[in-house]
Amino acid sequence: MDTRSSKRSIAIRLTVILFSVLLTSCSPTEEPKGFWRKLWKIEVGPDYKPPNMAPVQDFRSEIGPVENVSLADLPWWGVFRDPQLQQLIAEALAHNYDLQLAVARVEQARSEVWIAASPFYPQAGYQMFAGRERIFLPNEGSDGNLTFNAFGWALNATWELDLWGRIRRSTEAARANLFAQEDVRRGVMLTLVSDVATGYFRLLELDREMAIARESSKVYKQTLDLFSQRFEFGKDSKLPVERAQAAYDSSIANIAALQRARIQQENAISILVGAYPNEISRVVELTDQAMPNAPVGLTTDLLHRRPDIMSAEQTMIGANAEIGVAVANFFPRIGLTALYGGQSRNIGDMFDSSFSIWNIAGGFAGPLFQGGRLIESYHAQQAFWNGTIAQYKQTVLVAFQEVADALIAQQTLVDQRAALTHQVVALRESVDLSMLRYTAGRASYFEVLEAEQLLFPTEDVLAQTQRDQLLAVVDLYKALGGGWSLTDVEWNHPH
Repeated sequence: MDTRSSKRSIAIRLTVILFSVLLTSCSPTEEPKGFWRKLWKIEVGPDYKPPNMAPVQDFRSEIGPVENVSLADLPWWGVFRDPQLQQLIAEALAHNYDLQLAVARVEQARSEVWIAASPFYPQAGYQMFAGRERIFLPNEGSDGNLTFNAFGWALNATWELDLWGRIRRSTEAARANLFAQEDVRRGVMLTLVSDVATGYFRLLELDREMAIARESSKVYKQTLDLFSQRFEFGKDSKLPVERAQAAYDSSIANIAALQRARIQQENAISILVGAYPNEISRVVELTDQAMPNAPVGLTTDLLHRRPDIMSAEQTMIGANAEIGVAVANFFPRIGLTALYGGQSRNIGDMFDSSFSIWNIAGGFAGPLFQGGRLIESYHAQQAFWNGTIAQYKQTVLVAFQEVADALIAQQTLVDQRAALTHQVVALRESVDLSMLRYTAGRASYFEVLEAEQLLFPTEDVLAQTQRDQLLAVVDLYKALGGGWSLTDVEWNHPH
């Protein structure tokens, strides 16, 4: 009989140990698989079903047949090929503080998953106590008082049987928040790449405008000198001199404004790369920048490539799981408790088996009336779930808008740049002809100044259009969820 009891006790212990190992081997940050997935899914509350959000068949302003390949398939260094820009992006991915904040929030969310899942596992604790007590016992001595010491220790364990899935649903919500934060982090990385590229191209465009401004200032100075000489020799009035002086002064003021804008743009880029404001070196000029072809791919792929869309979906999953938590709170909680320890009057006898104590119990407890808190909590979670659906659908619509905006920009900027290029050529010839006509006495100074004042602003607009063509590719790469297939190591270590 004793042998059978001993074998039964050993079998029970081995079963408990094996079950605990299997249970704790399931990381809460990952979806359970196999048998544990089936067990995990035995819970109250609705299971997540994605909303009906079938995208359109093609993007607006898309030219040509639909292709499986997309600009988003390229790594960022395959899109932005300027070596200096690549270096700036790499520094930003390594040192930007907004990205470091996003990484910290991911780690925080990861820990919160374990916190949410911890009640699913058995909880164990310990306690020790020591005291001295005096009690009244009429039969003990003449005064009926007895003074003695009390020492004890205990190990306790509790385990809530998550029959209704309250803890599992709470873990599911925390895990969805983790995945959402990871998508947010990747979104920050993509935004950081696009922001650095945008800032760099704007800086190159300001360089081009500065070159145009200095050229215009030189031309206005030459015109001023010519008008001044003609005035000194009595061949013309002072009015052309004053007009030329005003145009020259305006060019000097424009140079100062552009210099300020360039320094501020360099400062902004410095902050993006996690450095104090500093000079940004440039190698390839604006007009020599090369960009790849920009196919957009399938519309359905957009839902699985854009970090903000995936983050919005994880928010929906978490909201759905919180509904399950609210439902599970209506049901009683079932748990087991166990205690084993020792207690004696002498500290040396605490661990003697003769003074051991133990207790095993099971029970359940549930709500009866809580002033409407549970039902209103359920309604609140249901409303939050409805809000996440609306937010998700809005995010999808905005994503398609951004792709369409980038596509139409690409198309129209080609014609705009071609027209402006022809216009600049014509205006340059107009300036030369008007100057020849003026020196020959066939035209007034108004004709010369008008030609010059038309040329230089048009050259500025052409430079801005060249910049906008580059920015359109940047915007399209970001709108399509560029670099979606890159691992974290590849994002930070281009090859």
